[in-house]
Amino acid sequence: MHSNHLLLEEPIRMASILEPSKSTFFPAMTKIVGTLGPKSRSVDVISGCLKAGMSVARFDFSWGDSAYHQETLDNLRDAVKSTKKLCAVMLDTVGAEMQVVNKSEKAISLQQDDNVILTPDNGQEASSQVLPINFDGLAKAVKKGDTIFVGQYLFTGSETTSVWLEVRH
Repeated sequence: MHSNHLLLEEPIRMASILEPSKSTFFPAMTKIVGTLGPKSRSVDVISGCLKAGMSVARFDFSWGDSAYHQETLDNLRDAVKSTKKLCAVMLDTVGAEMQVVNKSEKAISLQQDDNVILTPDNGQEASSQVLPINFDGLAKAVKKGDTIFVGQYLFTGSETTSVWLEVRH
């Protein structure tokens, strides 16, 4: 004979369901990682991130000098002291990456089969014909037929835009 009733060793009391659980210390297992950069490195902004739950501050060492990162770290320390929220530090040390120097911040449109010159001359304005880069040794590092990936936000400001360039000369 089958029964539709649950077999419990001990009957459930309504009071036990309605009573709050015993308070025990159980730290959060989820961590929120926030990258500290030009728009998120002030003490006020970092404090807001800490109050919102950021528990790990990521430093991106692919750009910026040591003084810049030290100032950001000092700001993080001040924010931790003022909010009384602990925060781990994560260092992204992938190293320097080739970046297009676009001082005008205008979007650059590249078309398939166009010729583009990559130059270490940062005095030139970035355009669809010339892209100034931050790497003096590129000409020695590549040869005809190589491909160069220029990705993420490096020259357009968009994190979804990237392009593969083929070395022709």
